[in-house]
Amino acid sequence: MKITYKFVTGEIVEVEVPEEVGEVSIEIDREIRNSDRRETRRHNTLSVMEEKGFQFEDETNVEEQVDVNIRDEKLNQAIEKLLPKQKELVQKVFYEDTPIVEIAREEGVSEAAIRNRLKKIYTKLEKMLD
Repeated sequence: MKITYKFVTGEIVEVEVPEEVGEVSIEIDREIRNSDRRETRRHNTLSVMEEKGFQFEDETNVEEQVDVNIRDEKLNQAIEKLLPKQKELVQKVFYEDTPIVEIAREEGVSEAAIRNRLKKIYTKLEKMLD
């Protein structure tokens, strides 16, 4: 029976061995593969997870991140309760980064009018978030 050895260097060598030794070698290899599979299934290192595409931020404060996520969710829910024109203005200003001057020009009003609308929206959102 021939046994194939694969070295770390990439070199592959085949060795002729008695049948009993070959069977034992195959059984040992199978046990090692099974053991490795069991262990990797239960335990994943960060480096292995990063290789699989997971991304981890350094020094992340989990509690702080949860607070931010909750605050963002509440804000999104409050924005959904705004009037359609108000939502549209929030979308343009904060998500599309459209300058207030451009919005005022599109709507045929002054910058002050747009700023006043935004103040009303801020007030409304503050009340909803309290």
